[in-house]
Amino acid sequence: MSASRGEFSSRFGFIMAAAGSAVGLGNIWGFPTQTASNGGAAFVLAYLVLAFCLAYPALMAELVVGRYGQANAVASLKKVSNHRWQHPLAFIVGFGGIICAGLILSFYAIVAGWMISFTAEPVAQLAGQNEAANWLTSQSLSRNLLFAGGFILLTVMIISKGVENGIEKWSKRLMPALLAILFALIAYVMSQDGATQGLKNYLLPDFSALFEPALLVSALGQAFFSLSLGTSVMIIYGSYISKSENLVTLGASVTLIDVFIAFVAGLLIIPAMYVAQAQGVEIFDASGKLLSEDTLVFQVLPALFDSMGSAGLYVGFAFFALMSIAALTSSISMLEAPVSYTVEKFGLNRRPATWVIGVLICLVSFTIIFNFEQLFGFVIALTTRFGQPLLGLMCCVFVGWIWHRASLLKEIQSGCPEAANSWFWKIWPWYIKFVCPICISLVFINSLR
Repeated sequence: MSASRGEFSSRFGFIMAAAGSAVGLGNIWGFPTQTASNGGAAFVLAYLVLAFCLAYPALMAELVVGRYGQANAVASLKKVSNHRWQHPLAFIVGFGGIICAGLILSFYAIVAGWMISFTAEPVAQLAGQNEAANWLTSQSLSRNLLFAGGFILLTVMIISKGVENGIEKWSKRLMPALLAILFALIAYVMSQDGATQGLKNYLLPDFSALFEPALLVSALGQAFFSLSLGTSVMIIYGSYISKSENLVTLGASVTLIDVFIAFVAGLLIIPAMYVAQAQGVEIFDASGKLLSEDTLVFQVLPALFDSMGSAGLYVGFAFFALMSIAALTSSISMLEAPVSYTVEKFGLNRRPATWVIGVLICLVSFTIIFNFEQLFGFVIALTTRFGQPLLGLMCCVFVGWIWHRASLLKEIQSGCPEAANSWFWKIWPWYIKFVCPICISLVFINSLR
């Protein structure tokens, strides 16, 4: 690897960066609301099983391609290819993932901007700036433009510093901060009336619901999307890993942390919903269906914080700060995808390349804000429902069907000499070749309904 590309300086640094990419708003909010909408603990159990039966093998496919290629996603997939006629396909999959990551960041920045504005609202209230506090929590063009642009600027500043001084350094700071706030909030919520009922719903599964097709497909989709698969991000992060590192255990560590934080987030959100219900906030309709699933974080939880009196200002600040950190750890990896390609393909320095890409993504984000009703939902569906499953599927095809098995094993053995005799090698190649493509196809087909 050339020195100009950089690499993670430590095993811990990579794990924090990759886990940070995986841990985003989907984990902290998406997973708990999916749980509440799909049978509680039964969904949790299905998710935990599928995360290791599907998401981990697919994650390993992307990491091993990246480390073997030691380059951006397009170049790495071309290196895996055996024939020149496969190169156009490698370009479509690699560059498609880069475009997908950029588009995800463009709408992600809008949502992250909302999180930051809600973080600032309690501060404005404590300062006696009630008019500013109302502006921070109300939908307006000026607020959305300001905070989305500010969030992209913050992401650009981190990425422009490079792998070790930017991605790794800030991931090692943000991830522990995220966990500290998460556990502090859990301790507080658990002391409130109604939390015990929420905990029971979250931890005691109804096994009769465990094999419902809708629940299984939802859990499968959550497990797949939570690890940033299909966006070229993990291929790029894999390219920054030292050849001496054991990819098998590294991938398992990232998956464990991602699943752990999603599970712990559920320990906060689900009991908090029942605490809010105990205080008179309407959470479920008469049939038991979750109300306002998409906007619950901006409607129900602020109502819960308001009911706590002055303490609610501090709890609300901590919660939305947590959400903002989760958003930033994911946005870092999304911006790295197009930046790494631009730097290596066109020979640009990292700093100007980062600013150019950042400005382009900011323009796309502003276009979505100006045409919110038409574009916001469309871009989300285009990337998460269509782009990620198809691109993740094709990456599995490259590793399972195109890459020579002997070359694949040799790459894994770089940091794990005993891999050939391990259970991982006896199972994983067949998983990538048959099981993962079939399961990902099921998620995609279900998303078309």
